[in-house]
Formats: sequence, structure tokens, C-alpha cells
Amino acid sequence: MKKIQFIILFFYIALSSCKKTIDLYPESNLNTGTFYSNNDEVKAGLTACYNGMQRPIFREWQFTELRSDNSFMGNPGSTNSFNRDLSDLDEFIPATTQDAIYQYWLDTYYNIRSCNILLQKLGVSYDPNAGAINLASVNIPISDASRKQYAGEALFIRAYHYFNLVRLYGGVFLVHTPISPLESKTMNRATVADIYKLIVADLTAASTYMNNLKFSQIPTADKGRTTSWAAKALLGKVYLTQNKKAEAITVLDDVRLNSGYGLQSSYANVFSITNELNSEILFTISHKAGGFGLGSSFGNDFGPLGSIGVINGSPRGWNTPSSSIDSFYMTGDARKAVNIGRYKPNPALPDEILYVKKYLNPVVITDDGEADWPIIRYADVLLMLAEAQGNTGASVGYISQIRVRAGLSSITGAFATTAAFEKELTEQRRAEFAFENHRWFDMVRYGTTLANFNTLQVLKDHFAYEYLAHYSQYTAPVPTLLQLQSNVIANRLLLPIPQREIDTNTQLVITQNPGY
Repeated sequence: MKKIQFIILFFYIALSSCKKTIDLYPESNLNTGTFYSNNDEVKAGLTACYNGMQRPIFREWQFTELRSDNSFMGNPGSTNSFNRDLSDLDEFIPATTQDAIYQYWLDTYYNIRSCNILLQKLGVSYDPNAGAINLASVNIPISDASRKQYAGEALFIRAYHYFNLVRLYGGVFLVHTPISPLESKTMNRATVADIYKLIVADLTAASTYMNNLKFSQIPTADKGRTTSWAAKALLGKVYLTQNKKAEAITVLDDVRLNSGYGLQSSYANVFSITNELNSEILFTISHKAGGFGLGSSFGNDFGPLGSIGVINGSPRGWNTPSSSIDSFYMTGDARKAVNIGRYKPNPALPDEILYVKKYLNPVVITDDGEADWPIIRYADVLLMLAEAQGNTGASVGYISQIRVRAGLSSITGAFATTAAFEKELTEQRRAEFAFENHRWFDMVRYGTTLANFNTLQVLKDHFAYEYLAHYSQYTAPVPTLLQLQSNVIANRLLLPIPQREIDTNTQLVITQNPGY
């Protein structure tokens, strides 16, 4: 039964393709013609929304881990165009026409469209004036409980996508209902505040529509689907990002006290492919090996370039851990061995190649791994609570739970200074969530929510720390350290709006983000 919901649509489409007659509505139009007429079709459409989360996560590390101090492009001497694009992102000089920036945008909006179609069929609409989700009657023969559950799941997915878009690009296009290509040309960028208004409305409604069963009560067949607790945890992060700490505390503490989720006994156990969808995973983007087209490519993407015996196929060496994060972990921290692998091209020599190990598991088919990508973990809930509450004994207690699970000593009582507390908090978040696409979002948020964190300075220090060993090894033109550091400006904390969106709109003038 494991992750079965992600295979339903695969078999549905396979069976449909066996028909010998020509349908009145081609399969590409099923959702607008004959689809969503009963419970099974609604559930299949929802499955497509879940599956649609895989494409954006395939590229997201390029905008989060790579632009942070956690990783860089692993082959500095490469002139390959893809590797150069990675280096440009890392150096804060991406072209507005860069393919990954556009494809991530496109994949995300494509899945938002899928969610919008499903929500419309379920009678769900968004009132931008009131900032509220409304639920109208529909003719689909479906129970009210099922309709609300499915709607809540689609609202969660839509909110998740918009949360990433607004943090990466700033004000984006606010599309909350199915629209035609012509209509899309008349829609300009919304404000950041309006995007967050939709996100909060979606997650608030989702938390009331979906089941709030404790973890131990969730049926096996439903594990992997989002729940009220996942919506509240994500809402807590949304509030924290907006520096609304009181609101964040309310929903996060509800998750801590009432969800039934909790820390796994060991850090490695969280990511084991034999222990997926465990009590620490409030939500994950699931992958399924076995030739279904739903497997993960990250083991091959992140495996050490040119290695033999690490993973079947040819590892690509992307998202290489920086030397700073390799030296960052304290002695005895069990998280380091889970997150970072070490490959020796020649066992007789001391030279090593670092690689992200967290998503690497044996594969029969290249790019067909089993490892899921966690989005919200219970550890995140605890550390977000600590961040929201500040330097209190309770906050230090939450941090201590994370430290002890990692094999480190506990801490009791509040820190002597706010600066000392914030240092411990940010270091534990970096160690805990390495290579889970948190670091970049954390660093940007800290610049608003913490008194003693300077995002731009941390990035400049990263370039200084890694310059001799890595950035000075680039092929011509070799950037100077001063050039690298001068690229780190507040305007470039956002990605550029894809140039294609600007150039192809003949109806409106779409503004580019400052700095590009």
C-alpha cells in the first residue's frame, strides 16, 4: 500500500490508452470535458496534483542549496553550459533567460493550474477582497467529508507552490482560478502582500477541511497525503516568514501538542527508504522506484562525478557540499555521515570528493530512486517554535531535543544573550536540514526575524572561505573575491522574473525585478 496514491493515475492513464475508439474529448482535455464527474475521477485528478510536485523539486536545490553556503557546482573547471548556469546562480549573476529559472516557474504554474481546475470542480473559490476561501455546492456524487478533504489537499499544494514562488521571485502572477492563455496576458504581477494573503487563506481553509487524525490513527492507505497538521505546520512557517511570531506560535504549538507526530529515535531513521512516511514526516514529496516514471533522480544527480560503485549509472556531481558545511558539524554529530558522503578516487591517496548522501540509495534503473524529499518535518516544527518564541527555557528545550537526537549534549535554561541563542538556533537548523532546500529560505528569513543575522555578510563570508579552494579554480574569466562579494546585494536575493514572461506578453508591460 506504500505511496499507492501516486501510482493510481499512472494505471488510470495506462488503461485509458488501451481504448480502440476515438474519444470525443482527447485525454489532454479530460479535465475540462468529461472528467471530475465522480469520486474516483476527482481522486485521480488530485493524484495528478501530487505527482506535479515532482517536477519543481527536481530543480529547486539550484535556487536554495546552491545559492546558500551549503553547496556549489562541483566541477569548477567545467565549461559545460549547464554547469556554467549553476555557477552563475551560485555567483548571483544568473541571466534572466536562464532555462532552469524559467522551467521551475513553468512547472510550478502548471501544477497550480491543475490544482485550480480541481478546486473549481469541487466548488472552491477564493475571494481576494475578503482573503477567504468559499465552498459552493456541486453536482458531483461525492460525500461532503471527501470533497472537503480533497479540496484541502489541493489548497495545501497550491499554497506550497505560491509560498516558494513568492520567496524566490517576489510578487508573481496570482492565478487562483482556471484562465485561458488570452486572459493570462491581461494579468500583471501581484504584490507580495496579496500573494501571502492567498497562501494564508488556502492553508487556513485546508487546516479545517482536512482530517486532523493523530499520526497513529492515519490509515496506511492515506499516509503520504497531506493533513490538517501539515497545513498548520506550513502556515506556521508562512507566519514566521512574515515575522508574525505570535500567530506562528499558535499553530505550531497546536501541532506539537496535538498531532501525534514526533522525532524519530535516530537521524538516519528519518530518511531510510525502509521507514518512509514515518512519525517525523508531516509532508514529503514522494517518489517510487520500479520503472513507473515516478522515481527520484537525486542519487544520480548528486553522486560524485566520475565515481565507480557509489550508485548505478553515471553520477553527475551536482550540488556538491561546500567545505564550510563539511567542517561545520561538531565532533560526534550523527547528522554529518547521513548528509555528506566521501568518495576516494584513489584509496591510497588522501584526496576525497564530497557528495550529498541523504538521497542516495541503490537503484536498478538510473534516475529511478526511492528516496522521498521531505518538505515539513517535526524537527522543523520544534525549531520554528524556538525561533518564534525567542530566548526562553522552552525554546532551548526544543533545540536540545534536536541536539540530543544528533548525539550532542543537551542545554538547559535560556542563553545569557540573544546573540548566543540565535547562533545556536541557526547552527542547529543548518545542521539538521542540510540539503533539504531550507538553508536559503532560512537565511533570507533570519535577516528579518533575528536581530543578529546579516544575510548578505554571511554570503560574502562564504565566498571568502571557499575562494582559494573552489572559486579561484574557475576557467577564464576567473572571478576575483571582490567581484563575487560585490554580486551579493539585497536586490539579488530574489531571482529574476523569467524573461520569456516579459517578452511574450503583448498586452502588458511586466516589470523585471530590480538588479537584473
